[in-house]
Amino acid sequence: MRDFSYVARLEKLGLFSLEPRRVYVQSVGAVKGGRGEKNKREEIPQKKEEQEAAEAIPNSVLFANWGHDLSPEKQRIALEKFQYYGYNSYLSDQLSMDRTIPDLRPDGCKNLSFPPDLPQITVAFIFVNEAPSVILRSMHSVMAKTPAHLLKEIVLVDDNSHNVELKETLHAYVEELNKRKPGFVKMVRHSKQEGLIRSRVSGWRAATAPVVALLDAHVEFSYQWAEPILSRIKEDRTRIISTSFDNIKFDTFEYTQYGLTSHGFDWQLWCRYLNPSQEWWGLGNKTIPIRSPSLIGCFVVDRQYFGEIGMLDEGMEVYGGENVELSLRVWQCGGSVEVLPCSRLAHIERAHKPYTTDLGAFVRRNALRLAEVWMDEFKSHVYMAWNIPIENSGIDIGDISERKALRQRLKCKDFKWYLQNVYPEMRMYMDIVAYGTLKNSLKSDLCVDQGPATDNIPIMYGCHGWAPQSIYYLSNGQIYIGILKPLVDEDDNKCLVDVDSTPRLIECKQAKAKGMNMSWLLTQDGLIQNRISKRCLELQEHPELRVLLQECTGQRWTISNVLKKIPQQ
Repeated sequence: MRDFSYVARLEKLGLFSLEPRRVYVQSVGAVKGGRGEKNKREEIPQKKEEQEAAEAIPNSVLFANWGHDLSPEKQRIALEKFQYYGYNSYLSDQLSMDRTIPDLRPDGCKNLSFPPDLPQITVAFIFVNEAPSVILRSMHSVMAKTPAHLLKEIVLVDDNSHNVELKETLHAYVEELNKRKPGFVKMVRHSKQEGLIRSRVSGWRAATAPVVALLDAHVEFSYQWAEPILSRIKEDRTRIISTSFDNIKFDTFEYTQYGLTSHGFDWQLWCRYLNPSQEWWGLGNKTIPIRSPSLIGCFVVDRQYFGEIGMLDEGMEVYGGENVELSLRVWQCGGSVEVLPCSRLAHIERAHKPYTTDLGAFVRRNALRLAEVWMDEFKSHVYMAWNIPIENSGIDIGDISERKALRQRLKCKDFKWYLQNVYPEMRMYMDIVAYGTLKNSLKSDLCVDQGPATDNIPIMYGCHGWAPQSIYYLSNGQIYIGILKPLVDEDDNKCLVDVDSTPRLIECKQAKAKGMNMSWLLTQDGLIQNRISKRCLELQEHPELRVLLQECTGQRWTISNVLKKIPQQ
C-alpha cells in the first residue's frame, strides 16, 4: 500500500525517494564499501572535492563502510543524525519506503498452506525519537506484506518523543491514511517517557484485533510473515511467537541474513541467540517451528491470553529483562514460546540505544526483580552474575507482591522445572562458596581483574565491580575470574592456575586435562594459597604493581560476598 499523494509531498521536501533501490544481501555479495550501484550510462570521474572529502571523513563507525563520497558538510549532517538516532537516518531518508527486499525464507516455506479463517492482527510499533523515514518504511512494509483482510489496524506508540519533525511528519501521514481508511492507524502519545516496557503494554491496550504484534518501529517485513504466526496461534492461543530475524545494517541499510536460531539468555539475563536443538535439526525440515526458551524482544501474542497471564511486568523500568520475564512466566505457567523460520523480520541493530547510555543499570534492576519472583533458589545466579550481594544489595527493585500473587494464581511450575525441561543448555552453579570483588590489604582501592583477554594474566585495576572483576570461589577450590559462562556446551570459564609460579587464566577443562595446579585455599581476610604448589597469590609493588605467586608473606585478601561459610584467619 503506497500513499502517493503524501509521499509526493515528502519527496519534494527531499525526505524520500519513490524510486526503488537495489537491496544487497551480504551473504550473496554485498557492495564493497556500502555504496550504491555505479551509473551504467556513463562513468563520472571523481572530483577534486570528493577526493578531499574522502580524506576528511570523521572518526566514526558510521563512515567505516559508507559515506566516502559525501562532502564534508553532508558528512557533518549525516554524523549528527547518526549520533541522534543510532543509525544512518541520512541514508534512510533517501531510500524508497517500498524498496524491494530479498525473500530469505528457508526452502519449503513458499509451499505451505494456511487456514482461510485466520484471526486478524494489530501491529503495534513502539518508538521514541525515531527517524520519520524509518517509521514510515516500517508501516509501508507491514501494509505491503500483510493481506489487507488480516491487518486490522496499526498502533503507533510514541513514548514522549521530543522530535518536532517526527511529530509533524507522522501526524500528517496518519491523517492521510485514516482519510482513506478511518481508524486504521491509532496514535498513542505518552505525556511522559514511560520506557519500552510500559510502552509495549500501551500498544497492547490500544489493540482491538484478536492477535497483537508488539514490535520496534525500525523493521521491515518479509513475504507472508503473518500467516504462519496466525496459524500457530489459532491452533493454540497460549503460544507466544517470535519471527526469525535478519539484520539491517545501521550504517549502510544493507540486509544481512541471520541463520535460524532460538532465543535464550545468560545469567545477567541479557538475551542471546541460540542454536536450535539437535532434535529440531534431526527432523530435517527447516519450516518447522523452533521451540525457544526465551524471546529476544519483539513478539506476537493472542491479545486476550496476554492479559490473562499478566502482560509485561510494568514494575520494570525502561528497558531489558521484560522479554525473559515473559518467557519464564509463559513456560512455567502452561504456555510455550516458538520461533518461526517461515516468518522473517529484518531489524535495524542500532549502534546505540535511544533511552539512555546506561542501559546496564536498568537491565540489572529488572533482572533482580525477575529473579526474586520467578527463579527460586537459582536467583543467586543472577546476583552472582551481576556481582551484587544477595542481601542488602542497595538496589530498589520495587514492590513485587502483585507479581508473586500472579504466580500463585496461575499455579506455575518452579524454575528448576524450567531449567530441566525448557532450557537444559543453561549451566548451573550450585557449588559456588563466595563471589564478588577480590581485594588485597596493600591496595584496598584496587581489585583483581581478568586483564586483557589475550594475555590471560590477572591484574590489579581500579574497582568497578563489572564482569571482568567477577571472582567466584568454588567448593572444590577452583577460582573463576570473569563472566560466568551461561551454557553447558560453550567455551569454559577461566580458572586461576599456578603455571611455573605465574598466575594464569586457563579454561578450566583444559587446565584439568593438563593436570595444572588449579585448587586453592581461600581464607577470608587471609591468604590465597595453591594447595599443590603451596605458593600464595600476592602483590608485588616494585618496580611495578603486579599479581604474582611466591612464598607466602602473609598478605591478606577479602572477597565481597560469601554464600557459605569459609575459613577465617
